[in-house]
Amino acid sequence: MLTVHTIPGSPYGRAVLIACLEKGAPYRLAVVPLGGSKQPAHLARHPFGRIPAIDDDGFGLYETQAITRYVDASYGTPGALTPTDAKAAARMNQAIGVVDCYVFADGGAKTLVFNRVVGPKLGFPSNDEAAVAAVPAARRAVEALAGMLGSSPYLAGEAFSLADVHAGPQLDLLSECDEGAAMLKGTPLEAWLERLRARPSFAATTWPRVAEAAAAVAA
Repeated sequence: MLTVHTIPGSPYGRAVLIACLEKGAPYRLAVVPLGGSKQPAHLARHPFGRIPAIDDDGFGLYETQAITRYVDASYGTPGALTPTDAKAAARMNQAIGVVDCYVFADGGAKTLVFNRVVGPKLGFPSNDEAAVAAVPAARRAVEALAGMLGSSPYLAGEAFSLADVHAGPQLDLLSECDEGAAMLKGTPLEAWLERLRARPSFAATTWPRVAEAAAAVAA
């Protein structure tokens, strides 16, 4: 059984949980307390102190891309979340790279979402100036993904893939703030997000649902 070390609300942690559910991989949720990612216990799992990390019966792994690819290859139907067509696979990899390098980048959507959504939920002060300054970079990243999606149902084409697993949680969080919702409005990403939210794996891994699961584990 996989042990997923994450924090409720983490979009990267949510991507791993989505991959597990899509592939039917049994997992156990292990919540990292706020601030705990920089403590020795978690640094032993992830030397850079980030979220998430997994343990699969003694096999430790960190970095979301590596984890979701591992889950895809190791559980359920092999290759189900990775296109077999070379061009579709390349598009999937491109979308994942855009998310990591440009969507979840300091000064972009990461900064905007933290100050408008994550920080306030966790009781941290919001930096309005930083949030406003982050809008142009966040908008460029959204426009790039919208252009990549085009008229296709999913980011890699006709089939749901690891690209959607990776990008969905990020843009779902972004949509919770006014600036993010405005960026997404009228783009193909609006309908795409609704398509993802209708999947059981997405519905089961929202911030409130993961927080509920974490509370049940702690009880």
